[in-house]
Amino acid sequence: MQISRTGSFPTSNPYASPALTCVCPDDVRRVWPLVASRLQLAVRRTGLSAFADIERDVLAGRSLLWLALSSAIAIDAVATTSLQLADAGKVCVITACEGKGMTRWLPLIASIEAYAKAEGCKCVRIFGRKGWLWALEGYRQRFVIIDKAID
Repeated sequence: MQISRTGSFPTSNPYASPALTCVCPDDVRRVWPLVASRLQLAVRRTGLSAFADIERDVLAGRSLLWLALSSAIAIDAVATTSLQLADAGKVCVITACEGKGMTRWLPLIASIEAYAKAEGCKCVRIFGRKGWLWALEGYRQRFVIIDKAID
């Protein structure tokens, strides 16, 4: 099973910075059982998307699975991305993200941004909790989602 495009893994030092790897779509079915529950938890926290849709797209190779690895077996964070065509151009959407020790792996978003740029995207978009706005440098709130519960 290849989960690192370089074939190498970072050190097992718990204080080492994790490395981001994109799981090869051919290998995603092997890795998915290790991370699915974590992504499902992230989706449940906001209710902004359907986990079944994310799972279907990742397993079909329409979306990508990303892992922040601090060793060959330690997954610090997991995320999924989807390329979407909007009227304003192509957008890379981070559809789900979950992890522990965010300050260690959050800088890895630069690799997802580089991927999005290489794919011709106009921006990276996140649907998530308000805290992401303060945690991520260079991101700004452009629109708002407004809900009214109907009981």
